[in-house]
Amino acid sequence: MSGRINPNVEYLKKKISVLPSDPGVYQYFNKDGKIIYVGKAKNLKKRVSSYFSGRPDNGKTALLVRNIAHIEHIVVDTEEDALLLENNLIKKYQPRYNVLLKDDKSFPWIVVKNEPFPRVFSTRNVIKDGSLYFGPYTSVGMVRTLLDLFKSIYPLRTCKLNLSSHNIAEYKYKVCLEYHIGNCKGPCIGEYDESLYKENIEAIKNILRGNIHSVIHYLNEIMMQYATEYKFEEANEVKQKIKQLDSYQSKSTIVSSSINNVDVYSIIEDEDSAYVNFLKVVNGAIIQAHTIELKKKLDESLPELLSLAILEVRERFHSRSREVIVPFKPDTVFESVKFIIPKIGDKKKLLELSERNVKYYRLEKLKQQSLRKKETREDRILNTMMKDLRLKQQPKHIECFDNSNIQGNFPVAACVVFKNGKPSKKDYRHFNVKTVVGPDDFASMEEIIERRYTRLIKEESGLPNLVIIDGGKGQLGAAMKIFRRLKIDDKVNVIGIAKRLEEIFFPGDPVPLYLDKNSETLKIIQHARNEAHRFGITFHRNQRSKNFVTSELDSIKGIGEKTAKKLLVEFKSVEQVRQLNFDNIQGVIGKAKAQIVWDYFHK
Repeated sequence: MSGRINPNVEYLKKKISVLPSDPGVYQYFNKDGKIIYVGKAKNLKKRVSSYFSGRPDNGKTALLVRNIAHIEHIVVDTEEDALLLENNLIKKYQPRYNVLLKDDKSFPWIVVKNEPFPRVFSTRNVIKDGSLYFGPYTSVGMVRTLLDLFKSIYPLRTCKLNLSSHNIAEYKYKVCLEYHIGNCKGPCIGEYDESLYKENIEAIKNILRGNIHSVIHYLNEIMMQYATEYKFEEANEVKQKIKQLDSYQSKSTIVSSSINNVDVYSIIEDEDSAYVNFLKVVNGAIIQAHTIELKKKLDESLPELLSLAILEVRERFHSRSREVIVPFKPDTVFESVKFIIPKIGDKKKLLELSERNVKYYRLEKLKQQSLRKKETREDRILNTMMKDLRLKQQPKHIECFDNSNIQGNFPVAACVVFKNGKPSKKDYRHFNVKTVVGPDDFASMEEIIERRYTRLIKEESGLPNLVIIDGGKGQLGAAMKIFRRLKIDDKVNVIGIAKRLEEIFFPGDPVPLYLDKNSETLKIIQHARNEAHRFGITFHRNQRSKNFVTSELDSIKGIGEKTAKKLLVEFKSVEQVRQLNFDNIQGVIGKAKAQIVWDYFHK
């Protein structure tokens, strides 16, 4: 690699030349003395040299190499030790170019306390006090289920009293509410046999270790013993405990009774991340499942990422399984661990189950990201509109109005509605202009605005954040006249848009606003205006096509729809009626109506 790419290349090559060929960890520092990358290697010298021989495989690696100012290394005994040290250093320093472990939350444990008459409860803090900790559990719901199960089967104490034999013998304590409601049998006053309590604790430990079969077998023996002694009430109590354990066991995913104490890992990747699923199987049942995400930085290989994930999971969940099922061998040798790549059978099915889980996890993650991006985009556009149009709140609800007519014939108007920057077609409305005669756009706008918002106010449907009037100052003024009359001019933001220069007009401001033609705000306004025009024109065209043939006859005062229809059925067109003599018309619709039609066409 030339000095042009890294000015320290000669110094770095000298450092590399004296590196040992042992396993270890190397650290890259930038010119400010900050660790920017930590890596592990079976052979330190060979691995570090590879960064400076030839061109890097990708741009990220090239950028890393360009920023290396200093190299340090740590030699360890084994490759697994190197992976462990690498993992710890990454967590401590979080170097810029290293894989980022996205899942850093703590998980709950179930603890069997090291004390007389031990308590059993959940905790997130592991304290080295001789107590037994089971977990961690990835599901808080599972922890609650187990604790509820223990509470219903074994009446354990929940108090924090020091129940030493001396304190109990001295009668230092009194029973609490838990005793009176039957949840505790009073070990504090010597009413709970300590040997029986210990048996219950051992049963709980077996359940937590996954040995439910042995607990059920033990309880079955006790139940039969009670039955032979005619202690049917006690036998029934044990029977209920067995039922609850059976119910709990049935909710566990049973794989195969021949598979015991096995970890399963599967991995998939996309451009930026890798996802690793972990399943723990004990006595043929899956007792733990978890998926972690690794954020890639330098196009790390899948075997490398799988090694990092396995180490992280085994540390976090304190797994000591000697048999690990994987889709391929990781790039690190773990001491006392046998990696199995199954081809058929139950173990292959377990791997496929893990692979399904990791695929579902990634799919759900992508869906969530898509929703977040969608929300972010909507908020960004609405915030931009709020800023550009001087609004006090996001225009989540926009309404836009447009008039359509041909020389005053069939005047109609359209109102389109946008919600969160997108058309809400189910809320579109069209109007026939009823009170305006002739082509008067201002009067038509007044009528439609009044009808629309009088109804919204009456129905208490909620007013829009922004109203767009298709037209310049005149149309905007006509609309504002109605908003003031309805006393909502201070509740609704109103703007007008003139088509020629795409000018935005505000009420009372003679100077228009000109938005950049690429502005998202202008694009939303134009979209709403064009949609209102399209919707209005479509409605206008439908009205014309429906009424064109009868429109002139219908406009004759005193001639109704039925009379006009008779004439058109008989004479085919309005022009033909115009050319008829009085007697022909009279023969179809009578003398009085014929006189009206004759006078209309000939005076």
